[in-house]
Amino acid sequence: MSTANTAARVVNGPGEGGPRAFRRSAPRLLGTMGPDRRLVALALLAAGASAALAVTLPRLLGHVTDLIVTGAPGRTGADTGRIGPMLLAATGVVLAASLCGLARGRLAQRASQRTAHRLRSACQTKLTRLPLSYLDGRPRGEVLSRVTTDVDNIALTLWQILTRLINSLLLAIGALAIMLWLSPLLTLCSLGTIPLAALLTKSFARRARPQAVRQGEAVGELNAFVEETYSGHELVKSHGDSRSAAEAFAERNEAVYRAGHRAQFLSGSIGPAVDFLGYLNFVLVAVLGGLELSSGALTIGALQAFLGYTLTFNNLINQMASLTNIVQSGVVSAERVFELLDAEEQSPDPLSPERPDRIAGRVAFERVSFGYEPGRPVIEDLSLTVEPGRTVAVVGPTGAGKTTLVNLLMRFHETTAGTITLDGTDIRRMSREELRSGIGMVLQDTWLSAGTIADNIAYGMPGASRAEIVAAARATHADRFIRTLPDGYDTVLDEEGANLSAGERQLVTIARAFLLRPALLILDEATSSVDTRTEMLVQRGLTSLREGRTSFVIAHRLSTIREADTILVMAEGRIVEQGHHRELIGADGPYARLFTAQFARELTAD
Repeated sequence: MSTANTAARVVNGPGEGGPRAFRRSAPRLLGTMGPDRRLVALALLAAGASAALAVTLPRLLGHVTDLIVTGAPGRTGADTGRIGPMLLAATGVVLAASLCGLARGRLAQRASQRTAHRLRSACQTKLTRLPLSYLDGRPRGEVLSRVTTDVDNIALTLWQILTRLINSLLLAIGALAIMLWLSPLLTLCSLGTIPLAALLTKSFARRARPQAVRQGEAVGELNAFVEETYSGHELVKSHGDSRSAAEAFAERNEAVYRAGHRAQFLSGSIGPAVDFLGYLNFVLVAVLGGLELSSGALTIGALQAFLGYTLTFNNLINQMASLTNIVQSGVVSAERVFELLDAEEQSPDPLSPERPDRIAGRVAFERVSFGYEPGRPVIEDLSLTVEPGRTVAVVGPTGAGKTTLVNLLMRFHETTAGTITLDGTDIRRMSREELRSGIGMVLQDTWLSAGTIADNIAYGMPGASRAEIVAAARATHADRFIRTLPDGYDTVLDEEGANLSAGERQLVTIARAFLLRPALLILDEATSSVDTRTEMLVQRGLTSLREGRTSFVIAHRLSTIREADTILVMAEGRIVEQGHHRELIGADGPYARLFTAQFARELTAD
């Protein structure tokens, strides 16, 4: 219980490598409370009032002791006439300090939660501005951990700073001031172990920070694994992989435990070590205080008050020591959140966006190149023109650049060279919202939100009437299965539509695209997970959907694209062959080989 218990922590900060990391992140962390500066100021005012009241209590009780021991001047025995009012005043001080502490806690809680609310909103806004490559390169659970766990940890840290840390600091300053007034000699003796404790704390804190960083990373990895495993729990169980999944979870859980244990052990080891110094220091102060009492330099009440302030001062410093781990963890969480908020965003939309006079659906790729990494192109010098209303099928092996092609059209990625135009307008001069509002997508990995089937069909067009929703479902042959459900269009879907079959989920997404009536249509493996009978229904619906619309179809099942106006065969980011199905079969090139190989596999499977 030493005055020095975490003096060094307060001086050094919790960062790895000393003050540098702390100075980089701590001011920005505190700056997040800027919009609530009035609440923060009131909380600090309440903390100051609470500390000022609480710090007078030991001195009041010391006066009571003197009145009991020495009595009134010229009289023997206790001065009972003054003891009562003094005890009443002490009771009032305790009550007032408690009320101020309550106000401080409520104000700090409101300020910290409002800050957390703003940070979550900022993270959500940031996620909408990040390029697809950022999200593709990170597990979803890891990103989720930053938006939830790390932001909650920041809120806890800010609350602890505004309540316990600031209050302890103010009380410690007040106690130190009165100690100096009572006895400068004893005060200097009380502070004698601070330098040694500071060195000890600095050493432990430097070792603890890397473990706190590793703990945050391990929690993010664990969250990512749980999210991934839970979302694919049916596949895990169907493959009998539950045991290996449990082992992988145990491994990650153990990593969280080890990192947390090391961080807590290192941070928690400081207190006992410095407490030992504190106990020795307290014994020395008590002995010297007894000598000052015997010499008449201090009254018994003053010595009692000084020892009380010494204990209070030591306990407050110890409390600040216990907060170091929380503050350190909060700074690490802040760095993770700030890393997300500082990530490079996708290029902004033009200030004065352009749009075609009429979106007919003519798409042109003019010498387009793109790569995720410099010097490693995924698409290279690609040129392509698609006239309005035409259906273009894109085929090729995995990694050929098929999906990247449509991602460039949607501006999920930006080209590194060349231009893409829609009806003569460079899509980079259009706003992303305007561009994407004219494109309908049906993906292999269906995405459905929580809500009713009607809500999901109307996603992207919230003002659609029930008649329009039903018409879209009928056109895509989804109406039949929807009406067999107990609640029909008002059937509430489980998470990601788990209470529908894969084919039914895909029919809902096709109906959604139909309702939007887009000028362009992108079908990415749209029927690959649908049974044969459903596929026939879907194909008829898609035929009517494609009528009059420019369509890009990406499929590995070549039998579904025979009627496409143009088939593009891609390999290593280039178009190696294009033409109609019959032309390409007759050419006996890459497409013919793909078609023959797939046809043979289907015969073998049958």
